[in-house]
Amino acid sequence: MKLPMRYYGHPDLRVKAKPVSEVNEEIIKIAHDMLETMLSYDNSIGFAGPQLGVLLRMFVIREEKMNPDGSYFLGPPEVIINPILSSPSKEMVAMVEGCMSLPGLHVEVVRPLRIHVSYQNIKGETIEEDLAEFRARMFMHENDHLNGVLTIDRMDPKDRKHIEQALRAMKQKYNP
Repeated sequence: MKLPMRYYGHPDLRVKAKPVSEVNEEIIKIAHDMLETMLSYDNSIGFAGPQLGVLLRMFVIREEKMNPDGSYFLGPPEVIINPILSSPSKEMVAMVEGCMSLPGLHVEVVRPLRIHVSYQNIKGETIEEDLAEFRARMFMHENDHLNGVLTIDRMDPKDRKHIEQALRAMKQKYNP
């Protein structure tokens, strides 16, 4: 079942999501609904629970990968449950990020280049990974959503002033 999207201004986007206590049939059903929703948007590479009204510490992603010829493709969909991010690198990288909850808005966000993650997959198995570059950024972006943080919160305050009018218009359009 496709879940309804939350856009900038919706209170769910500012909630700190609760941990998933057990990967059971209900959580698997929610995960499948989240995956179906993500796959229904051609340009989506991830959704965190709060973006879809699921106030649980879980997100779904499909990583952008590059073919030898330089073209991009999307990897297989993944379900990430109860992620714990640690050991961020001191090396930071700026990159423009988009967000489905902030349609049409792309802002520069500085994040660590590398990070260590621990999480559960849809089978309830614990996975540990050292991530770098884009995959690390995807995890940090979606994990921010689980903590009620949006890309615009990570912007330089001077740059944010330039998008305030767009944010007001977005809030009014999607959350009248």
